[in-house]
Amino acid sequence: MTVTGAAVLRTYATDKALLSRVLVPYKKHCRYLLTAEVSALPDGLARVEGAFAISESCYIEDTGHLNAVEVNIAYNQMMYYLVAKSVQEGLLAGLQSWTLEDFWAHQLPDILIARFTSRFQRPVNPRDFHGEMELRSMDRRSPGGKPLLMATTTYRYGDVQGGRCDGDATLAFVNFT
Repeated sequence: MTVTGAAVLRTYATDKALLSRVLVPYKKHCRYLLTAEVSALPDGLARVEGAFAISESCYIEDTGHLNAVEVNIAYNQMMYYLVAKSVQEGLLAGLQSWTLEDFWAHQLPDILIARFTSRFQRPVNPRDFHGEMELRSMDRRSPGGKPLLMATTTYRYGDVQGGRCDGDATLAFVNFT
């Protein structure tokens, strides 16, 4: 499952210790991302492919399919892992000066989802699904003199039964230095 046909420069297998640390802010029953493989792309961009399992919804009775809230949580987990691994490996244009300590300090308060859209085409089994997210662009801006990094992303989820959901999100890295 590939969101785009961008050439892969290098791929990094799941770093279990890093994944575990990235998921620390989530309650134990809301840690959906099981594995995550990051690929470096040209132009200082990257993508991640992951495997997920949601044994029970964190907020509603079982709907039998992946729903919008869980799509957003799964996206957050993929995105945080992608950014952390990219910082660790020096992959992303615009974040080359960050260390993992910078990422941990900015993870929750300063990496915002500015826009998020989802398109559900066929129900996705939340017990066993895969997903991917790709950073398409990262642009530094200075509105009002304050530095800001804007990133456009695309994502997709699917399962072995042909379930499919995809969408786009724009991230804002605020208090960026």
